[in-house]
Formats: sequence, structure tokens, C-alpha cells
Amino acid sequence: MANIAFIGLGNMGGPMAANLVKAGHKVTAFDLVAASRDQAKADGAGIAESGVASVKDADTVVTMLPAGKHVLSVWSEVVPAMKKGALIIDCSTIDVASAKEAHALAAKHGMASVDAPVSGGTVGAKAATLTFMCGGEDKAFAAAKPVLEKMGKKLVHCGAAGAGQAAKICNNMILAISMIGVGEAFALGEKLGLSHQALFDVASTSSGQCWALTTYCPVPGPVPTSPANNGYKPGFASALMVKDLTLAQDAANSTGAATPLGKHAQEIYKAFDAAGNGGVDFSGIIQHVRALAGK
Repeated sequence: MANIAFIGLGNMGGPMAANLVKAGHKVTAFDLVAASRDQAKADGAGIAESGVASVKDADTVVTMLPAGKHVLSVWSEVVPAMKKGALIIDCSTIDVASAKEAHALAAKHGMASVDAPVSGGTVGAKAATLTFMCGGEDKAFAAAKPVLEKMGKKLVHCGAAGAGQAAKICNNMILAISMIGVGEAFALGEKLGLSHQALFDVASTSSGQCWALTTYCPVPGPVPTSPANNGYKPGFASALMVKDLTLAQDAANSTGAATPLGKHAQEIYKAFDAAGNGGVDFSGIIQHVRALAGK
């Protein structure tokens, strides 16, 4: 049993911390939101008075925070307070530059570190089936594995510091583009008189097959577990997809990469978000696609 500090107990962090408790680890948690702290306590975690207090005796520290500025702020406070030889893992989705800066901060204080953003959404967080995309030194990744394996089913060491974040934003750019394409296909099929099931049966076993179709189909019926069958309740909210697409565009601009479809996907999701749909699952983008036909 390891002593683990967990900072950031939101929709993803809360269930992840709970799974560490279920695995038999001693978890000391902290979040600025009282309701999140209360839920973590109910799940069996100890609650610290602050982030710094949570890390005092921790072998491993896990952070799950909204953005790079939050990660750097928290790490600048807690890393100096960590015990010698401890490991710090960030599971947030942030920009690559901030991830590298966080790694440098940890190294300055002699701490091993891993950036390990996740894929799998709130369902994966609760079921401990997340995919972790990891960046950092080999020894740090090896040390992080026993902790991450209790929260997910697949771990990929993508490379050096920041590589996990790079993989995450590239993956989610693919996902956003794919979901818009699937939504457009179903919207066109509706106009042509195709049933949702007929199009699904063809595309899911043909060259149009993709995860956005077969696992997260954006129309009710063909995939009973998709958010389309639950009023597009997230899942993975559209506002978070805007965040990830913006991170991808920032990275593209800074490196000189050409991502025209990624840029257009960002514009489409930003418009959907601006129309008040930030809390709708990202597969609900089909509603935006349908609305465009009326303009």
C-alpha cells in the first residue's frame, strides 16, 4: 500500500482518487471545492487542509487540474514540500510548454515526474478503464505504472517530458474531426431517407468505420451506451473539446504544422459552445450540423 496525495477532485479526479482507495492505497486528497472534498471523504480518502498538507508523507502525488496555469501554480507550492524520492504525476490536459515547465520544476527539486493525460471520459474514470498517455524519463514512468494501472487499463509511454500531452492533443484532434464527419454523414443520410440503423450497419463494417461511429455513435439507437441515448449528457463535454482543439491549434501555430481540418473543427466546436452547448456531450455536434442546413 502506497501513500498517495491526490489534488483536484472534479468529475475526473474524484472517481480516479476513489479507485486508488478501492485498490487499497492510503489516499490523502484536496480540492478547493467543499462538495468535492466531501465526496472524496465519502469514498474513503483522507482530506487535507491544503495541497501542501496533502503531500507531506506521500510517496506519489497526483494532480488533475483545469489548465497549465493551475498545474504550475499547484506544483510550485507542493513540489518543495514533497519528501525526498517522491514521484509527482500530472493527469491534467494542458499545453506542452507548461508540461515541460512542470517537469523542470520537479527536476530542480530532485523529484521524478510524469505527464499522464487521460482518454476515456467520466465513464472511464469511474470504471478504471482510462488510457494514460505518458511523458517523462523511463524510471519515472516505471514508478508511475503501479499507480496508473489502478485507474486505467492502458498505459503508453509516449516519450520524454511533455510527450503525453502532445499525444493527447493529437488524439483528440482526430476524435473531433471524426465526430464531425460522422455527424455530417448521418445528417446527410437523414435527408436521403436512410435509417440510422442502416447507415450504421454499413459504415461500421466498411471503410467509414471509426471509434466516433462504433463506440460513440451520435444518433440514438445503434450504440445503446452512447450519450445520444441519454440526451447527450456528457461524457466528454463540448467545452472540453474546445479546450483540447485550442491546445492543438496553439501547438500547430508554435511548430508551424498545417492542420486545416483541426482548425475548422475548432471553429465548429467553438460556435457550438458559444450557442450555449458547452455542457452538451461533444457527440451532440450533430445538432449543430443539422442546424447549419437551415441557414
